[in-house]
Amino acid sequence: MKILMFGRGVITTLYGWALEKAGNDVDFYVRPGRTADFGPSVDLDIRDGRASRKGKPVKGPWPVTLREDLEADHDYDLIIVSVNHDQLDTAVDFLSTRVGGATVLIFNNVWADPAAAVARLPRKQVVWGFPGGGGGYSDNTLHGGFVKSVFLGDVDGSSRTDRHRAVRELFTTAGFSISDVADFRSWLWFHVILDAGIMVGWLRMGSFDALVRSRRALQEVVRLVREMIPVLKAKGGTSRLGGAAATYIPSGLIGFAMHKLLTGDNLYTFIMDQAQATGHIDYEAKAIYPRDVLADARRLGVSVPRLEGNEPAFT
Repeated sequence: MKILMFGRGVITTLYGWALEKAGNDVDFYVRPGRTADFGPSVDLDIRDGRASRKGKPVKGPWPVTLREDLEADHDYDLIIVSVNHDQLDTAVDFLSTRVGGATVLIFNNVWADPAAAVARLPRKQVVWGFPGGGGGYSDNTLHGGFVKSVFLGDVDGSSRTDRHRAVRELFTTAGFSISDVADFRSWLWFHVILDAGIMVGWLRMGSFDALVRSRRALQEVVRLVREMIPVLKAKGGTSRLGGAAATYIPSGLIGFAMHKLLTGDNLYTFIMDQAQATGHIDYEAKAIYPRDVLADARRLGVSVPRLEGNEPAFT
């Protein structure tokens, strides 16, 4: 498959590398002038979670192909978009006149209504997914990794198409496992409020490591997520399994489970530590998720006193 990664960010680079190693042709679209800034290769210092739960270390330079233009009559089969959710509108606007015949995989958090967010793209060409990776850049070195699982979901019947099946086959052939999500809109919204709760806890404690080592801080994360679930419902979503767990299972029990899961040498903690060490998480924690959830809570008239009480930390 001929694939264009939209931007040379953390997720596009991680999965671009994995998909190229599986035999696909992978290019990166970057803004004009960025080719000279980025250079012809990326230095990898990552863990590949397809091979083991802790991740197989991958180190060394990886040559990449960058391009600063995209004609409407290009021959890419797939364009993968993974940007911060507040940058999705700009990406969609750019691609709306350049999508051609390609499938577009939206591969990031979305807090707007997903169908409305991509309304300028041909509906039948959009596939919805979510990665299981992260990290950050230090100069030209990418630190981070990805787990074996990739999420694919349904928005307005998008999973019942040949394009969805082709994307599914692409990832499974590359050694990933697929987790299917029926109501991907609600799943994405729950993921945003989960991230918002974790990032508020992160900011309060000063580091991800300090957060996961404190059961009390993790309990507070659960309480924050529980408080934000009515915002998700007010937007028209359903809380489903994760929301039900956060609502009905005691926060102490969930905090204990999170503490056991996230402490020690595991791939998820490694990824989050790399995101913090490289500064990649700072913008997301301070300027995106908690801020945007709070804005919608106020717009919809939903009371979120715990989130409001932490507002000075993320504004």
